[in-house]
Parts: sequence; structure tokens; C-alpha cells
Amino acid sequence: MGSSAFHIFWLAGENSGDLHASLVMKSLNAAIPSLHHSGIGGPRMQREGLKPLFPFSKFNVMGFAEVLGRLGFFWKVERFLGTFFRDDRPDLAILVDYPGFNLRIARLADSHRVPVLYYICPQFWAWKHNRVFQLRDQVRHVACILPFEPELLARHNVAATHVGHPIAEEISFELDRDSFASLYGLDPAKRWIGFLPGSRDNEIIRMLPVYLKAARKLASQGFELLVSKALTVSHGLFTSLLGTSWIAGLKVIDGYRYDLMRHADLLVCTSGTATLEAAFIGTPMLICYKTSAFSYAIGRRLVQIKRVGLPNILLDQNLLPELIQSACTPENIVRTALSLLSDQDRLQEIKLELLKIQASLSEPYPSLEMPRLVKDLLDVHV
Repeated sequence: MGSSAFHIFWLAGENSGDLHASLVMKSLNAAIPSLHHSGIGGPRMQREGLKPLFPFSKFNVMGFAEVLGRLGFFWKVERFLGTFFRDDRPDLAILVDYPGFNLRIARLADSHRVPVLYYICPQFWAWKHNRVFQLRDQVRHVACILPFEPELLARHNVAATHVGHPIAEEISFELDRDSFASLYGLDPAKRWIGFLPGSRDNEIIRMLPVYLKAARKLASQGFELLVSKALTVSHGLFTSLLGTSWIAGLKVIDGYRYDLMRHADLLVCTSGTATLEAAFIGTPMLICYKTSAFSYAIGRRLVQIKRVGLPNILLDQNLLPELIQSACTPENIVRTALSLLSDQDRLQEIKLELLKIQASLSEPYPSLEMPRLVKDLLDVHV
């Protein structure tokens, strides 16, 4: 079979998945010429040749309550894909993270004899352990980004490979500290506190007001205060929330996210991939999170581990303070931040421990390992 005949279906429902998948698509296109890509993905994947089947923006939701509001849409997508897999059967389905929906699509694809490669293993070891049986029964191979996952999957007879974490390829820096300070009018002699409220609009709605109240309390302490605006959040929403709580001297960093992480003395970071990125870079942080009361109540019943922050989970220790749900208050953020910044020994200890994360995630690279898996699954020899 010629490589020009190969059709790959993709499903990445979040902005992070769009980025992770696009790097793999780029390397796949170079390794296997004339691939045909279709499915669900964002602008980065579309630039690499993805033919979108649905608007990407409708998939980027998080939390039980939020998902319930779009159940009708997800059912429509699932029905469409059942027909799609039957009438235009792909040679391979690559499902990227997004387990709440992608595991349903894995079952659907498998029922139509479409082999499934699952990229970024669902965190069955943290919650919803039964997902490991879905992986065993419906997925041909799992591409893991955390080094301990293949061994856990092997215990359940799930074929898996550690392909490396995408942040090892994605993180790069553009400005040194002096250049960054000059660009944003910051005093290099002061200590900088960076706030990262999230990359989704619903995270911004919940987290940014809390962070702004904390920043207001810190404004008189002599710090430079920076808040990151992710490129994926609504500009209108962000500025409207910012406008209601404007703080003199607060600098909005639109872009340059990794530079902010690198040059800040301390980060106040919403739980998620950003905490792992900051840990990889080596910057001490507070890990914060708030969700709806409904989502939190359900989550507490399902979560099997004591820690929430990915750096703490990977290191298997309570290294970084976690302020979750009712503990995530402006007062607690200020108190914890000042306590850390006043303890240089503690900060140094944190930095040394975070070096272990950088070492464990620095290689291999998904853009090199994923094409090897895809070639094996497609039985391609090029």
C-alpha cells in the first residue's frame, strides 16, 4: 500500500492538545509523505494539513458542570463520527489527551476496526482507574508522556511506549531578564511575582479575580507584579475582569509566557500543564485551583491521590504549596507567597528539587518517537 493512501484521523479537543499534536503532525508529514489528515483540532493542526470536521472552539470546556451544558453537541459529534468511521474509515485514529470524550471515540473507532493510538495517557493512576481497562480493550497502543506510566499500563496488559513530554520541545525563551524588564518597564532590582490564571476562559473567570485581589494586597510590598494573558483566552473577557480591579503597576504579559516563568522569583499558578512547565523551567510557585462546587464535589469522590499539582505528583512529595478550592483565597495566596519569599533556604531547596523534573522530562522527544509508532501501526517502510 502506498503511503499516499494513508488517512489519519485526529482528535485534540484543547489548545494544549492542538499544540502537542501539531508538532507530531509536522514530523509525521516529513517522515511519511502525502498523508491525509482529518478530524478535530485547532489552528496549529490545521496549518499542518488537518481537514477539520467541527469547529474547534466548541470542544475546549473543562469541569463536570461545564461539560453537561454541551452534552447535546458532543452526542451530535459522536453520531457523526460513527458514520464517518463506517463510510470513510481512516487507517489510524490518533486521540490526543481529552479522555472524557476521547475514550468514547476510542470505543467507537475500535468498533469500526479503526486502530487507535492514544497520545498522552489518561491519568488513570490519579482518578478513574477503570479507564485502564478501556485502554486495554479499545486502544492498540498508548504513547505516554510521563516516564512511570508504561510500567503501570504493562501490569494491565496495555501496550505502551514512553515518547517523552512535549514541553521538552515546546519551551523556548526569547528575552533575557534585562531585555524582558526593558520591554515591560520592570525594575530588575526588585523581586518579581508572576500570576498565571489559566489558558481557558472558564479558568480566567474563576481564577483571575482571586489573583487580582492577592496582587492588590502585594502591591505595597515592593514587588513587581506580572499577570500572564494566554493567547488562547478571550481578550475582551480578560480586559473586562482586569478593568474592574485595576492595580497600579501591574504589568500584563501578553505572550512571552515562558520568559515570564523563567524570570519571575515566584509564580502563582493555576493547576495544570503550566505548573509542569514552570517546574521544568525551575521556578518556585504556589499551585492554585478553584472550580464549581458541583465539579469539585464529584472530583473529590473520584480522585485517588492526595496531591493535585503535577510537579508534586511527579516528585511524590509536598514540595510546592497547594491552595485548592476553599483554601484558594487572596489572603492565603499572599500569606504563602510572602512566607516563601522570606525563606531563601526553602526557595533554594525547591529549585534543587525541580531540577529532577527537568532531568526526567528532557528526553525523549515526542516528535521523534511518535512517527516510529505510527510507522509501526501503519506498517510503513519509508
